[in-house]
Amino acid sequence: MGSGYLTTILFLPAVGAALIAFALAGRPRLIKWTAAIFTAIPLILAIVLFVQFDRSPEAAGLIQFEEKVLWIAALNANYHLGVDGLSLPLTLLTAFLGFLAVLISWKIDLRVREYFAWLLLLETSILGVFLSLDLLLFFIMWEIEVIPMYFLINIWGSGRKEYSAIKYVVYTLFGSAFMLAGILSIYFTTGSLNMVEIAQGGLAMVQTALPAAAIFWLLLIGFAVKLPVFPLHTWLPDAHTDAPTAVSVMLAGVLIKMGGYGMLRLCVSLFPEVAKGYALLLVILAVVNVLYGAAVTMRQTDFKRLIAYSSISHMGYVLLGIFALGQLSMVGATLQMFSHGLVTGLLFAMVGLVMHNAHERDLRQLGGLARQIPIIAVVFSIAGLASLGLPTTSGFAAEFLVFVGSFSSTIVPGIQVYTILGVLGVVVTAGYILWMLQRAFYGPVLERYNGTPDADILERVYMFAFVAVIMLVGIYPAILTDVIKLGISPIVGLLGG
Repeated sequence: MGSGYLTTILFLPAVGAALIAFALAGRPRLIKWTAAIFTAIPLILAIVLFVQFDRSPEAAGLIQFEEKVLWIAALNANYHLGVDGLSLPLTLLTAFLGFLAVLISWKIDLRVREYFAWLLLLETSILGVFLSLDLLLFFIMWEIEVIPMYFLINIWGSGRKEYSAIKYVVYTLFGSAFMLAGILSIYFTTGSLNMVEIAQGGLAMVQTALPAAAIFWLLLIGFAVKLPVFPLHTWLPDAHTDAPTAVSVMLAGVLIKMGGYGMLRLCVSLFPEVAKGYALLLVILAVVNVLYGAAVTMRQTDFKRLIAYSSISHMGYVLLGIFALGQLSMVGATLQMFSHGLVTGLLFAMVGLVMHNAHERDLRQLGGLARQIPIIAVVFSIAGLASLGLPTTSGFAAEFLVFVGSFSSTIVPGIQVYTILGVLGVVVTAGYILWMLQRAFYGPVLERYNGTPDADILERVYMFAFVAVIMLVGIYPAILTDVIKLGISPIVGLLGG
């Protein structure tokens, strides 16, 4: 057993959820403070681990802070946690957004006890995906998140919330069925559920139960639904649009990153030769994601739906970086997952404030808000500029690495053409982001929004926390890329790089 840090980070939100659900009925203020404490401590511990993480070249590919205990002997399944350069940044991001989601939810007054219990359980399930090194534990954590997401959208959402919640569950379970089949095939072949051992040669040394390409696609479909990859993307705009604000932040910030993480951790690591064979097809799908997502975003007039569709476009950059199969491109894809979590999390938080304070989300009905809510307007503008990749923001650093890494990749034939097409997505992104900012915050002042309250002190705290990290990563990306490289380098080694 390791230090116990990872177990504490993983289960503290779940302990908080249980405490809220069974011991704090009828005490909404205490419930909110309890949720804040039980998400703040994992964040502090995640920061401690990030500081203590061994960044020396000798640590490349090493699992750090590992915890392993035999769990189900008959299946050779272990309670096995650990982090490397790939999973640690996403763990830190989840803990950060989990804490801020509680602050964003401070004004929730409907069924407060249930809301915060589900929100904290959601954080534990997502953390479990990034921390698990056992395939069974990984799959269980992957499935647990469906339950809190369903209730959070269905009860506290808006619009067609019941439809969106059911659609999310159906799509997720569809992908999970394929993923479970792939995991079982790996287990029947190797007799192991240990991700690290299997990646180091378990599948390369034996004949798999199914053709390797079949297992690769079984896993990939599950991850493609979550990322999401066209044409498996249609659940995302509905879920984003109808979810409550804090849930949209978690959904866009970290939940869809589970798809990109799974592709790197399992698809590429376990099946490097198959990944090479299908890389061109997946790069083409990535470009479709980028351009289709950006084009559809241009047509949106609903504030939340516009941000939702922009996520489809930005996740295309992640897919492009992963299946360019170069070290720089995969580092860029991982940084893009982290950056998008921050930027889009902030955008959804800002949309939530506009909706709550101005009571309007139709862009055609908004205008001139910068004079009435200047702080929200400035922070919203920063988030928008980060989304379109303005230098000194995390969005620029991530997209620059993805494009340079993809363009210089030698594995995928003709990838330079597809990279250039992907760059066009940035141009379209600039178009819809600038149009959105101009339409909502600038132009003639509308008198009906006079008296609209600006951000209060608590809202300023989480807004500025987002901005600070976005700017930190944008100005000094090495704070993350030096860590990410250590997780990506063994994958590059498996690819023959």
